[in-house]
Amino acid sequence: MFSLIKKWGSFVRFPHTVFALPFALAAMMVAARDNRGWPGWEKFLLILAAMVCARTCAMAFNRIVDRKFDALNPRTANRHLPTGQISLASAIALWILSGAGLVVASYFLNPLCFYLSPVALVVICFYSLTKRFTDYTHVFLGLSLALAPVGAWLAVKGEFGFQPSPADIFSSSEAFWAWFDSIRVGLQPIVLALAVVLWLVGFDIIYALQDYEFDKSHGLRSLVVAWGPKNALAAAFLAHMVMCGLLLAFGLLCQFRIAYLVGWFLIVGCLVLEHWIARRRSLNWINLAFFRLNAVISTVFLIVTAAEVIFQGGFRLR
Repeated sequence: MFSLIKKWGSFVRFPHTVFALPFALAAMMVAARDNRGWPGWEKFLLILAAMVCARTCAMAFNRIVDRKFDALNPRTANRHLPTGQISLASAIALWILSGAGLVVASYFLNPLCFYLSPVALVVICFYSLTKRFTDYTHVFLGLSLALAPVGAWLAVKGEFGFQPSPADIFSSSEAFWAWFDSIRVGLQPIVLALAVVLWLVGFDIIYALQDYEFDKSHGLRSLVVAWGPKNALAAAFLAHMVMCGLLLAFGLLCQFRIAYLVGWFLIVGCLVLEHWIARRRSLNWINLAFFRLNAVISTVFLIVTAAEVIFQGGFRLR
């Protein structure tokens, strides 16, 4: 039983859930703060189930459509489908079941999440095809991961929170500030999603360095292939610096204080170290930059966001 679980967990790279899940949980907590506390254990478990199903569906589809390239690439030739450890039929079954699981979980969350779940499935699966026709495949991966915080936000609130500008917005200071506050709250998940997109663009470029020669010789596209490793790394660094600005803006929109600022400096330090490793070390160090440092980044973000929400008294268990 444990061997079977380990095999399937390895197939979909389950530990990599640590990238998107903390951002989703952080968005859930911020949204729940404005809704006067913990959304309830049932909704929390549904959000968790939707997250796991979405990522499993995306990864299974990626392994299915890339199985021929994986078999040719020395770095990936020992994966489950090329080596026959998992059959193609089993992988397709997992893909269908996990996609259905996302739709079912969304149905029990709220109508908006349910209506948007097919769109989410298309986005998260479409990424795996983009390396065949666009250099900007990293952006599509970023959009896929950015659905995590947006989805968690919508699961709690059922809307972004924007209010149309009333005709009497300037009739009183109360009316103006109520409208302004709705804009501030509504921008929170959007700014966070943009930060996640740029975070993914940056570290996926670094990860793609490992396959530069293979991708170039087999007609697979990426910014590393199109621009060369040096220019692509410069673009990755720029993406991460803009991401840092967006994370700071997110903290300001949420009215966070010292704990978040400390976490922000830790995240900046991790990103700088990641790029130093990518530029100064061999490709054997890429996995360290890719997994461990980015896992630290997402975990630190969740911890400091949770600390701010709890310390401000806006998050209570029910």
